[in-house]
Amino acid sequence: MSEPIHILYPSAPRRAFGLVVQIVLGLALLYLAVAHPPQVLGWRIFLVVLGIAALVLGHRGWVGSAQGIVLDETGLREESGRVIAPLDRIVSVDRALFSFKPSNGFLIRLDEPLGRAWVPGMWWRIGRRVGIGGVTRGAETKILSDALSMMIAQRDRA
Repeated sequence: MSEPIHILYPSAPRRAFGLVVQIVLGLALLYLAVAHPPQVLGWRIFLVVLGIAALVLGHRGWVGSAQGIVLDETGLREESGRVIAPLDRIVSVDRALFSFKPSNGFLIRLDEPLGRAWVPGMWWRIGRRVGIGGVTRGAETKILSDALSMMIAQRDRA
C-alpha cells in the first residue's frame, strides 16, 4: 500500500449520536411491539423486525465507522485495505448542494459499477456512484474531496 495523502476519520460525537439514535429507535419499536402490540399479528412482526433491524444497523454503523477512509495515489480505501473507489475508475467528484450525497460528504461518479457496498455512516457504493461522508466532519471531508478532485484533474491532463 502506498503512502496516505489524507485520512478521513469519523467524528466521535457524531458516531456516538448515530449509535444512540439507532438504539433508541430499535428499543422503542421493540417496546411498542411488546407493551402495546397491534391487534394484527402482521404489524407486530413488522415492528419486531424493524426494531431488530435498527439495532443491527446501529451496531454495523458503530463497527464500520471505527476506521478511517484513506486517500492515496491509488484512490480511496478503508484503513483495513478494502477498496472503495480506485483512482483510475473515478470520473468526477460532486459536492453540489442539491446532489444526492451523504451529510457533510460528497459524491463520486465511476466509469463502471464496482458492486454494492455500504458502511453505515461512512460511505456507500451503488452502481456508478459512491457517497463519502455521514459521521465525518464537513471540513475534513472538503479537504479530501478537494485533494481527490486535484488528483483527477492531474490524471486527466496527463
